[in-house]
Parts: sequence; C-alpha cells; structure tokens
Amino acid sequence: MRLGLYVNLYADKADRPRLADAVEQVRLAEEAGFAWVVLGERHLHRPGYHEAVTSLAYLAAHTERIGLATAGLIAPVYHPVWLAETLAHIDVLSGGRLTAGFVLGYRPEEFTLYGTQPRERVARFEECLELVTRLWTEDEVTHEGRFASLDGAFLSPRPVQSPRPRIWNGGRVPAALERTARMCDGWTTSFNELDADLPGKIAEYLSYPRRAESLGAEVIVCREGYCAPTTQLARAALEEPLRGLYDAYGDWKRTSADAERYAQEWDDIAARSVIGSPEECADRLGHYAAMGADGVVLRVQPPGMPQADALRAIEAYGTDVLPLLAAR
Repeated sequence: MRLGLYVNLYADKADRPRLADAVEQVRLAEEAGFAWVVLGERHLHRPGYHEAVTSLAYLAAHTERIGLATAGLIAPVYHPVWLAETLAHIDVLSGGRLTAGFVLGYRPEEFTLYGTQPRERVARFEECLELVTRLWTEDEVTHEGRFASLDGAFLSPRPVQSPRPRIWNGGRVPAALERTARMCDGWTTSFNELDADLPGKIAEYLSYPRRAESLGAEVIVCREGYCAPTTQLARAALEEPLRGLYDAYGDWKRTSADAERYAQEWDDIAARSVIGSPEECADRLGHYAAMGADGVVLRVQPPGMPQADALRAIEAYGTDVLPLLAAR
C-alpha cells in the first residue's frame, strides 16, 4: 500500500496560503515513506489558492525522492500543448517523478474564466489527453481537431520517464470510468466516495478495455486522514476544520450530483476515512487494500488546521502506521 499526501493549498480569510508550510509537510512525508505529494486545483477562491502546476515545480525543487502528482488538473480548460510542455518540464526538473492526474471539472465559473463551455468538457478532455500523450511520446504531432490544430508540433525536452509519465483521472459515473480505462493509467476516487460503493466501482473500472499503450490500471483511493494516539484526539484535531471545508464544498458543488455528500455527520465522514489511532488507521488502509486499492491519498490538513497538527499526523503515519502495515 502506497500513501499520498494531499497538500492544502487553501487559506482561510485570516491568512494567505503558505508554500513554506507545504514544503515542510512534503519533506516530512518524504522522510516518512509517503509515495506521492498530491495537489489539486481551484480557481476563483477569494481567500487564496496557490496555482497547482507552479506549486508542483516549487515542491520538486525542495524534495528529492517523493513522487509529484496532481489530482486533478481541469484538462478541458487548458490548451493541450501548454499542458503537455509544462508537465513534461516538471518531469524533467524532478528527475522523472511526475504523475499527471486530471478531472473534467464541474464549476461553470471556472470554465467561463478560461473561455470554455461546460457542455464541451468531455470532447475537450478527450482531445487534450490524446494530444498530451502523443506530444510526450512522438517525435512530431500533426492533428486537425475540433479545438486544436497542430502541424509538426514537438516537445524538446520530452519527459524523463519512458515511455511517459503515468496519467490518472477522477470521476465516478460509468462514462468516466470507461474513459479512464481507455485513456489513462489510473483512477482516483473522490474523497467522499462511499466505502459501500467502492468495490463495485473498482470492479467496473477494471472491467473496461484499456488501450495498448496503457501503463496499467491503478486504483487510488482519496480519503480524509488523521492519525493521533487515540481516536478522540484525532477527531478533536480534524473535525472543526474539516467541517468548514465541507461547508465550502457544499456551496462550490451546488451544480454537482454529489453535493449532498458534503452535508453529513461526523460518523458518516469517519466511516469513509482513515482517521484514528495508528492501529485503526492501519486497519482502514488494509481495508482499502483488500478492496483492490493500489494507493491511498490522505488529506490531513483542511484549511484552518494549525501546521503543528498536520505535521504530527504525517509523522504518525510514517513512524506508527506504515510499520504496522509492513508487519502484516
């Protein structure tokens, strides 16, 4: 079981996001044995949100071994050449540590910001990922598409990883799972995907055919996470800031089919999370491994949680939880 650390790029109204905190967390996660640092993307967030791609480059410069992943960039709003070139350069700068995770996006205002339309998002997504993959692997790319036209385009340098970095994609409906299997190398769940639904969705994702160029079919489960000496201490540290984040998500996702999942009680949230004592956290991670997960990405610091609390949780996963998993 590989662990990822989902890094908080948000801020509350009293503070701006501080990448120095992110660097401290990611360096600790690297020492603790985490496999990835994972960044999300948000626009039009008035209190502040660091841009994901440049933040990933910054973290690359301050780390040595840990994988650098996104989950996920809103592929339909970007020009595919810019996306391919920028991410390829992060792979070069980091010595081959990039995993590129994408999503369709759901906030109409983010599409408007970039001059695109939500109704075009699937077609834009598929054309974008096709071109990103080709630019990463082919000497020259000529393409006449609905949204982009290329004539002899190429990247120099191309990514360090051969044949290319892995590609993840999020989404929960059958069309998204089929698209992920067909175009990507891994599926990332949402943080609020119910445990009861996961086995069926994992089986469905793995049942769809993959392209010949696929690098695999990883299952990456995204979960809230906090490890402390006792369950009570974990809840005391996490509950209030997490509730604030979920209240904000309920507003952001008002146009999404799963918006109501962010209005649940603590017991419902804990039932689909990796929260508690080291033994409880190890049990929960083993539970996801038994379902077929190849990795779990943990969000340990919602906006408003003190840096010291986040560091304690990261250290606990490394010193207490991972050894328990290894011993089983």
